Amino acid sequence: MAQNTAKPEQKKSKFQMPHIYVILVLFSAIAAVATYFVPAGQYERVPGPEGRITIDANSYTSVEQTPVGITDFLTVIPRGLIDAGEVVFFTFIIGGMFMVLRQTGIIEIVVDSLSRKFANKSILLIPILTTVFATVATLIGTPELSLVYIPVILPLLIALGYDSIVAAAIALCGTVVGFAAGVLNPINTGLAQKISGIPVFSGLGFRLIIFILAVALAVLFIMRYANKVKQNPLNSYVYEDDREKRELYRNAEKVEKRTATTRQKYASIATLVFFAILVYGVIGHGWFMVEMSGLFIFMGIVVGLIAGLSTVEIAEGFNKGFRDVLVGAIIVGVARAVAVVLEDGQIMDTIVYSLGNVVSDLPPILGAVGMYFIQLIINFVIPSGSGQALVTMPIMAPLSDIIGVTRQTAVLAFQLGDGFAHILYPTSGYFMAALVIAGVPYQKWIKFFLPLFVFWAGLSIVMLIIAQAIQWS
Repeated sequence: MAQNTAKPEQKKSKFQMPHIYVILVLFSAIAAVATYFVPAGQYERVPGPEGRITIDANSYTSVEQTPVGITDFLTVIPRGLIDAGEVVFFTFIIGGMFMVLRQTGIIEIVVDSLSRKFANKSILLIPILTTVFATVATLIGTPELSLVYIPVILPLLIALGYDSIVAAAIALCGTVVGFAAGVLNPINTGLAQKISGIPVFSGLGFRLIIFILAVALAVLFIMRYANKVKQNPLNSYVYEDDREKRELYRNAEKVEKRTATTRQKYASIATLVFFAILVYGVIGHGWFMVEMSGLFIFMGIVVGLIAGLSTVEIAEGFNKGFRDVLVGAIIVGVARAVAVVLEDGQIMDTIVYSLGNVVSDLPPILGAVGMYFIQLIINFVIPSGSGQALVTMPIMAPLSDIIGVTRQTAVLAFQLGDGFAHILYPTSGYFMAALVIAGVPYQKWIKFFLPLFVFWAGLSIVMLIIAQAIQWS
């Protein structure tokens, strides 16, 4: 009798996370439907601190309903791409520039040298780099610098036996902790305190405690995952996604030590000079994505020529880099479409107004926690620290007086509700671009990051309760 050798069918997973495009289009569609049911309203816009436009908290009025129809909905993604053009093209350019650097060979040489040096103490890179990135962000803001950090540290961490998630986590978690805690961050803390009428950067000590605790949580969480990957690469959430990177960078033990040619040495020096100019421009002159993009184009050309690449090789390097980050660049624009729908339907201000009313009847301690959750929700549709401060703090500051929450605590609720969510929501443009540069699918990032976000949320709630209990001001 013939024996049945057929393999039993494997059970398919009951749930599979939809593609990020599907998620974002679904959010846009929900927002469009909401424009038919949520009352339209708006605040008057008035000049705010440093010439920025903010809102008059007492000026909310209902306006005529302007629902987003099918014809209008068809245009929201192209318009989102246009509105997010700065981030979209920054993503393209940084991808192109780093591909040119790879073609010069200097990245492989540096990775080879550092991987040999840190071979037996690689785990120390996690607390060192995370703390450095967090410190920079808490002093100058700009968590978008993670877009620069990731391609720099990714090859090294892959070579040392980790994965793309570890590299992305060090850069993204480090910068977002610094930004959220905002010890001396002018972009969220400074602006929110100005709007709220309290001394700029007052309360520094309490924010410093939050910074230390949040960095410690991030470091421990990342190290725990990194150790699992180091011990068994199959534990990596991106094992298949990283296959090409492992073949490219994990060769320090298989080949002789790489040595740089004279031209590569000069190209390395030029690269360091350009990064020094970048830091000087960001800190000293407030450079942002447009200025950094221009510098990166020039950097790719100059470093490529010094290293001996032809103009054709440089141009093709940029082209290949553009292709590698194409999906991430498009995701940025698709994510922006959600806000475009809410603005077209004139319900963005209604959402802010309604959420503000939710906490108006709560006792002070619950009011402080409620403000945190309000800011956390609003960050989904306003994924910008300064933008969210300009929209919400003119409402939350006087509201805090009414319910007995100190204004300093109200500012902290804004910082923590806005900050950590920057690397959670797919509507955050720079975050989605960073994931693509790292080669980490959004669904796999959420699987990794969500537990840490819950820890951070718990820390935020505890610190807000303490702040209100001690009447922190």
